[in-house]
Amino acid sequence: MFEQMENAGLERLHLACDPESGLRAIIAIHSTARGPAIGGCRFITYQSEADAITDATRLARGMSYKAALAGLPHGGAKAVVIKPDHNFDRHALMKSFGRFVQDLAGKYITAMDSGTQTSDMDSISQTTKWVTCTSQTGDPSPYTALGVFEGIKASVKHIHGSDDLHGIHVSLQGLGHVGYAVAELLYKSGAHLTVSDIDNAKVLKAVNELGAKAIAPDRIYGVEADVFCPCGLGAIINDHSLQQLHCRIVAGSANNQLEREEHGELLRRRGILYAPDYLINAGGLIFVAMQHAGQSDAAINSKVRQIGTSLGQLYQQADQEDRCTHRIANERAETIIARAALHSAA
Repeated sequence: MFEQMENAGLERLHLACDPESGLRAIIAIHSTARGPAIGGCRFITYQSEADAITDATRLARGMSYKAALAGLPHGGAKAVVIKPDHNFDRHALMKSFGRFVQDLAGKYITAMDSGTQTSDMDSISQTTKWVTCTSQTGDPSPYTALGVFEGIKASVKHIHGSDDLHGIHVSLQGLGHVGYAVAELLYKSGAHLTVSDIDNAKVLKAVNELGAKAIAPDRIYGVEADVFCPCGLGAIINDHSLQQLHCRIVAGSANNQLEREEHGELLRRRGILYAPDYLINAGGLIFVAMQHAGQSDAAINSKVRQIGTSLGQLYQQADQEDRCTHRIANERAETIIARAALHSAA
């Protein structure tokens, strides 16, 4: 476990178990050099506790990178609550998780993520103040979607010289809260959509409401499109999918899209522009952090829309240096975090 922490650059890894509520939770804190670590809480089923720890560990670093590149005064973390395989009281379990967060005395601020909702954050808020995305503060999903939309426009502009999305074909994988919101924004901008999801009801809704073309989940990679927009789970750019991709751009909301770092290099060799996930999907984190700090909706929207500008600058540097976008973004984030760590240690 310590080797895993070192490889991920984690500062801390916290585990909690409460047999009474059924809580089994992990909080992975990557960095607090720039301020309290912030990141969502997942509530899903895992095949093993080791898988849950790996998920939290991988995602925590991405949150630090998001916060650093967005200029937020926070480090990154991720929490995982393993969904019990037996009957349980959800409210009691979330309150127990809140006590776990409270024990960290402000080093970690929790928020919504896969499997959690505003009512869960309300339950958590009864036992800790270090929580956002409650029913009073709102859902970050629309802001994540807005950032992805702005990122897609910037990516299209870099390839085609214009950010006009009329007639642009986007193959979109995953129609959850963020994915469907991205699809709506694309549809309103004149893009053509091909969509897939394991939930047929969501696909049918996109077909009926957005004029999308449906395709089976295992065929989405092979769709000939301008943009492949992954909005599901991670590691979807891998040895198998890379052989199938027929697109010029990969830009979506999913976290940890590259199964391995070298897959970003393979995308570049194939002439496929990659929008680093922790940059393009930072809108939700920007909302969470700025809303927690009491900033206005106008300021939050303005900050989220800057994601497109940041990506455009990254693409220009990648072209000038003939390097992978994700490696440059990694270096930028790591430099920002390292400088903060040196300053705090001085």
